[in-house]
Amino acid sequence: MSEIETIATGTTASAPPLAAAPADKPTLVGMDRAELAEALAGIGVPERQQRMRVAQLWHWLYVRGASDFSEMTNIAKDLRTVLADAFTIRRPEMVSEQISSDGTRKWLFRFPPRGAGRPVEIETVYIPEEGRGTLCVSSQVGCTLTCTFCHTGTQRLVRNLTAEEILSQILVARDRLGDFPRGETPEGAAVPSEGRLVTNIVMMGMGEPLYNFDNVKKALLIASDGDGLSLSKRRITLSTSGVVPMIERTGAEISCMLAISLHAVRDELRDELVPINKKWNIAALLDACRAYPGLNNARRITFEYVMLKGINDSLADARELVRLLRGIPAKINLIPFNPWPGSPYECSDWEQIEAFAEVVNRAGYASPIRTPRGRDIFAACGQLKSESEKMRARERVALETAAPAHG
Repeated sequence: MSEIETIATGTTASAPPLAAAPADKPTLVGMDRAELAEALAGIGVPERQQRMRVAQLWHWLYVRGASDFSEMTNIAKDLRTVLADAFTIRRPEMVSEQISSDGTRKWLFRFPPRGAGRPVEIETVYIPEEGRGTLCVSSQVGCTLTCTFCHTGTQRLVRNLTAEEILSQILVARDRLGDFPRGETPEGAAVPSEGRLVTNIVMMGMGEPLYNFDNVKKALLIASDGDGLSLSKRRITLSTSGVVPMIERTGAEISCMLAISLHAVRDELRDELVPINKKWNIAALLDACRAYPGLNNARRITFEYVMLKGINDSLADARELVRLLRGIPAKINLIPFNPWPGSPYECSDWEQIEAFAEVVNRAGYASPIRTPRGRDIFAACGQLKSESEKMRARERVALETAAPAHG
């Protein structure tokens, strides 16, 4: 297994590697309570004990953050041995950890083969801010959507992530940040000054979450379970490019916050930027948003809009955006385009972004301009790619120089 590579503000250092989970044992991570009970029955745990044992395992996995059965001290030693022989709860392999000059962290994880497949890699990003820490979680290896402004879209889809693999991103992040009981936060790490260090989850990493609905649903219901990781559903946001038939189910069955990758106000342009629009156009997408279960002013939909110079950033576009969203409780995140090698777009000028935001604000919508984070380690929105490409220093500097200085 490779040594973890830690890159911090241009320097490289070694860190103790995390052991990879054995590929030949089923993992208990990601199982719901019924599946855990079934797994325990399979190793001979009497039915009368199963409910208690499930509660113990759940607590150790998601409250205490145990990654080895030997840590489960209130479970009899002989049962721990049987559990360890039959199952695993170990973390995926962490291939690298990169730390941006702004404190953002990007992890490259490697998961073992599934069936006849090969090991796969995905990226996860932690964004520290005052009062909260947001984890950007991936749902697929690669992506099918081929959005032209997105680096991940240049990589073909390999497979869906399992519920365990989605949850493991949260568990390892909490491990690394010292966010479980008795955990230690790395010295000098950028994290919230008090409370939990991972407070928010955004399904905005690699992949389209609604093309992996069942696994994403299962993982997020475990993440929001009050007896485990206990993340508020109002602090979990799922972002979709517009898989219209699954939007109602997302609200009804997961009940999380919803974000829409909109990026254009005309079908002709959105067909190019977000090709899924050819299947479900803007009108169909916004109809699904208006019908989103639980939608109100306290549970607004976030519309994400990447600012592309000369493409979608005119004041006429801003006025049309306001017209389209009329009647939908919403906020609009304006995202300065984050450059990546070979991208065909430029970021809008900062003055134009501010003028666009002013039009939207005057119409009564909150339209924060998202501060680019982790650009120097390619961890910003639209930059994730599992083939963790190492760029020459001059290429990175050139891209940084071309980006707005206000980020």
